[in-house]
Amino acid sequence: MSKKIRLGVLISGRGSNLQSIIDASKNGMIDAEIAIVISDKKDAYGLVRAKDNNITTLIINPKEYKSREDFDKKVVEELNKCNVDLLLLAGFMRIVTSALIEPFRNRIMNIHPALLPSFPGLDAQKQALEHGVRFSGCTVHFVEEGMDEGPIIIQAVIPVTDNDTIDSLSERILKYEHKIYLIAVQLFTEGRLKVEGRRVKVNKDGMKHTVYKDITGDTVLINV
Repeated sequence: MSKKIRLGVLISGRGSNLQSIIDASKNGMIDAEIAIVISDKKDAYGLVRAKDNNITTLIINPKEYKSREDFDKKVVEELNKCNVDLLLLAGFMRIVTSALIEPFRNRIMNIHPALLPSFPGLDAQKQALEHGVRFSGCTVHFVEEGMDEGPIIIQAVIPVTDNDTIDSLSERILKYEHKIYLIAVQLFTEGRLKVEGRRVKVNKDGMKHTVYKDITGDTVLINV
């Protein structure tokens, strides 16, 4: 039996994935509500999206803190005030430290526009095209210390065409980022995720929730 959990979302930019999560929360696609959106950039458009939906927002300026750890401790403090169950990174452009990871171990998810562990870091779509891969995609994973590291929850695999540009590939990947992030959140909400070492095991028994309709074996393969 799923329950409605409280989400915290960290952003740095436009908040495309944030908007997808907001919409899914409002229309019942996920059994979760956003308790707070925190940005390290005062001009992040994602803050506008959150305010338009009456979601609590907070700007935490990294320049006001002596270290990454001090910044992360402040983030944890604010998340705890809001009783956050699950933390989502949605275009958050900072490497997080143990000061944030440890209090939320296996309760922090990130979305990355590549099939990790390939092409971590910035410009993942550009990296994929320059490498000449035939397939790319996106990954939701639990966050650990290090850039784009941690046990993989779900991935979507997307063919790369000869005519693809960074923009066209990014656009197709983004479509499936929005799908698989919601699936990962709902799996967590229902207690279906179990981390064993580097692997995330998913209990697939009785998966009837509406959000799971996006798991397909079509041209795009979404695999959990």
